[in-house]
Amino acid sequence: MNTYDLIAPCHFGLEAVLKREILDLGYEIIQVEDGRVLFRGDEAAVCRANLFLRSAERILIRIGTFHAETFEDLFQGTKALPWEEYIPENGKFWVAKAASVKSKLFSPSDIQSIMKKAMVERLKGVYHTNWFKEDGESFPLRVFLMKDEVTVGLDTTGESLHKRGYRKLTPKAPIAENLAAALILLTPWHGDRILVDPFCGSGTIPIEAAMMAANMAPGMNREFTAETWEHLVNKKMWYEAGQEAVSLIKNDVETDIQGYDIDPGCIAMARENAKLAGVDHLIHFQTRDVAKLSHPKKYGFIITNPPYGERLEEKKNLPPLYKTLGEQYAKLDSWSMYIITSYDQTENDIGRKADKNRKIYNGMMKTYFYQYQGPKPPRRTPDSK
Repeated sequence: MNTYDLIAPCHFGLEAVLKREILDLGYEIIQVEDGRVLFRGDEAAVCRANLFLRSAERILIRIGTFHAETFEDLFQGTKALPWEEYIPENGKFWVAKAASVKSKLFSPSDIQSIMKKAMVERLKGVYHTNWFKEDGESFPLRVFLMKDEVTVGLDTTGESLHKRGYRKLTPKAPIAENLAAALILLTPWHGDRILVDPFCGSGTIPIEAAMMAANMAPGMNREFTAETWEHLVNKKMWYEAGQEAVSLIKNDVETDIQGYDIDPGCIAMARENAKLAGVDHLIHFQTRDVAKLSHPKKYGFIITNPPYGERLEEKKNLPPLYKTLGEQYAKLDSWSMYIITSYDQTENDIGRKADKNRKIYNGMMKTYFYQYQGPKPPRRTPDSK
């Protein structure tokens, strides 16, 4: 069976979450870098990582690394890689994305073009042809340049892993599914605890929480590019990973997960998305203003992505909104609250400094994950429900 060095990119600031997920799957960590985790695994690992990792963006097979300060270095370094081990003669191959940080080579389009030419030159010599039809399976590549070190990865995923397949309807600026999952994983919440999202939008945070509670693999309802690469990943491995995912689902789990939004259109979207995800029976959605946020029980969790006010005309609405959230949270005895936002007056308007504050990059936007930690609930006795 083939063994690979695999690269799992993630949001900047969430590397530790992804590392823990990979270790829990049983794979060896090679290295943790800004925005990605490298690990070693076999063919089954390619399938299982794509199906089970909640916080990753995609899974890449590392083809190689080399130093390049000039385009000639880039050409020769790319040409030296063993492309014939990965790409068949009729394979369709291209550099889907190039990213450069603190490197002398910084033009993505030039990097992509030169690497494609180098790959063609290498494969022309191997396959003894001057022209490739490229009418076979797709082999998209991604390249990262960091301080002139080039890392080349073959993308096994295709569409980003945040696209679980359930979110057909979205309002403006929805939180990505993998980011929502990672935020939940940063908290002590687990499936038998209360969770409320008072700004649920299209329902992403409650849906990701419900999938965790039911132990549903996030990638089980979508397809992956590498499913057709039978020379690299045996088809049987995809089948076995899928069967494993199905066998782990807890259909009888009971939850108290709630999603509120002031916009009834958002609630309608959230209910439809939850239904598509197969977790609509685990979540209670309701049209409700944050001013009416309440719950009769103790030791619950608020995990939410409130409005950021990125547009100037929206910023004036933020102080009273965050103030109201803070006031309602103060009434919830023994609760914890976790907020991701780019709004820089969050703690001031909430009326309390966060116990912890974590910087997370949501794309190019710098956000903060404010963590207000309530007390732990009493340890349950065998007689308690």
